This record gives sequence, C-alpha cells and structure tokens, in this order.
Amino acid sequence: MSDKIPEGNRSARERLAQQREREKGREKRRRTLIVASAVVGVLGLAAVVGLIAANAGKGDGGDSASGPAVAPSGAIGEAALTLPVGAADAPSTLTIWEDFRCPVCAQFETAFRDTITELAEDGQIRVEYHLATIIDGNLGGTGSLRAANAAACAQDVGKFAPYHDVLFSNQPPEPDDAFAENSRLIELAGKVEGLDTPGFRSCVEDGDHDSWVKKSDTAFREGGFQGTPTVLLNGESVFPSKGEEQISAENLKKWVAEANKGKKPGTATPAEGSTAPSAPAEGSTAPSAPADGSGVPSGPAEGAATPVAPSSAAGS
Repeated sequence: MSDKIPEGNRSARERLAQQREREKGREKRRRTLIVASAVVGVLGLAAVVGLIAANAGKGDGGDSASGPAVAPSGAIGEAALTLPVGAADAPSTLTIWEDFRCPVCAQFETAFRDTITELAEDGQIRVEYHLATIIDGNLGGTGSLRAANAAACAQDVGKFAPYHDVLFSNQPPEPDDAFAENSRLIELAGKVEGLDTPGFRSCVEDGDHDSWVKKSDTAFREGGFQGTPTVLLNGESVFPSKGEEQISAENLKKWVAEANKGKKPGTATPAEGSTAPSAPAEGSTAPSAPADGSGVPSGPAEGAATPVAPSSAAGS
C-alpha cells in the first residue's frame, strides 16, 4: 500500500491548516484591539478626572487670588503696586522688581543690600519694590505668590524691609517650593521682631493680598521686562550694567551721586513716605520698561560678588 497522500486530500488539509492560522490571527488581532481600547479608555478617564480635579480647585474657593485686589497699607503709585522704603523726597528712585523664589534676586540682594540700605538711610534714594511671581509660572508651585503675600502682610505693620531681607536670606533652592508652606513663612517671621502676631498669621493664612500680588505680576509682564531682578535708577536699567559699566557697589554709589549732583538729600522719614501716595522723586519715572525698549541687558556682571544677569525670564 502506498504511503503517498492523494493530491486532493493534501490540498484540503493544507487549506484547513491555513484557515485555522487565519482564524488564530484574527482572534489575536481582536484581543489586541480589546486591550488597546481598554487602555485608551483608562487614559481618557484619567484625563477627565484630572481636568475635573483641576477645575474643582478653581471653582471651590481654593484660589484666594480670585477676590478683589487689597493693597497692603502704605502701598503707593499707580494701582498702589509700589512698596516704598526710604525718604519720600529723596532725589533719586531705585525701582526693583523681584520674585522671592528667584535665585538671581537673592544674589543681587546679598551683593547690594548693604549699599542700597546705606543710600536709602542717607536720603540719597527712595527704593520702590515691586513683586512678581514668574518662577511659579515657569516651574510650577505657589511659593512666589505665598511669599509675596506674606511680604505684603509684613508691609501692613511696617515690617516689609526686614522681612523682605529675611526671605531672601533664607531662600530655598529654586526647584524647592518651600515658600508655598504658610507655616514656613510664619516661622521666618519670627526672625523679625514684633512681626509674628495673630494678625500677621491670619493675613498670611487667608491670603489677604493674593489678588494684589497677581495684579503686580500682571503689571510686570505687561511692562516689557525680561526677567527678575529688574533694577532701574530713575527709570534707567542698571542691572547687570548701565551702559558699558557693570554694576558694583562702587558704581551704584557713583551713579546715584551723578544723578543727585546739586540736589539735597531727602529728609522725610520712611514712615512719612510709606503711609500715603506722594509725587515721584525728582528725576524718577513711574515703573516702566527702559526707554530703549530692550528690557534688562543680558550680559553677565563682573566680579565674584556681583550677580549674573537675570535668569528668570518672564513667560519662558
């Protein structure tokens, strides 16, 4: 008897085997499609849940910056966005825009705090501080906002300048949003004599000035500035340089002396200059972008004690 399979039976078996393989392929594709659809469904559900959670945070009153802008006591200038330090009648004005999370701002404060304090105490300049929150926007978090609100709360009781210095002296690393914790801000208030009071704590925890801080940040972004710190002497950018001269303690004093030549030092006390709006010091301008529209120069300052150019660009 022959072992050969008739050609007709062989073809039938081959066709059956091929059909079974096709059916297996279809079943495999069907299962793959089911799994893929399930994954897409889960991801879609997660996106919806995330969107709901995000919107819930906006609509449940958790955003204390949604109310009316309440300016801190003694704020002056257009829309009361300026926190003044020094004699109201000083012949020159140093305008400083800062973000409490900005590391270059902390470097600037470390390098120039003593010089600025000396010039202000001698009646040579009035310092006008403005607060921004660009690090929150760039890196996420709320530390810039929370710290700025706390600083405004300190302004309410005449403690802005020392608390401002404490915040920058205890600034966490830029990615660390430690200032988002009100407890940390209240803890640091203990370093300023007479600041840690029930009123201050309530102001910090309730975010009394959050909307004002947001308004100040909007003014910064709309002002054409390139980053923090932005430093203007009588409206002219001096950080990290003025013209071809790099900023230094000596140069800052020289620039102020040149601007004040023939003018008398201010005699009004800081308290008098910070309780009510007043006319700008002679030769000063309202906070605005430099006249050439270039914002803050980007070249690095020279010297180890001099901070580098602003690195916290708005909207970047």
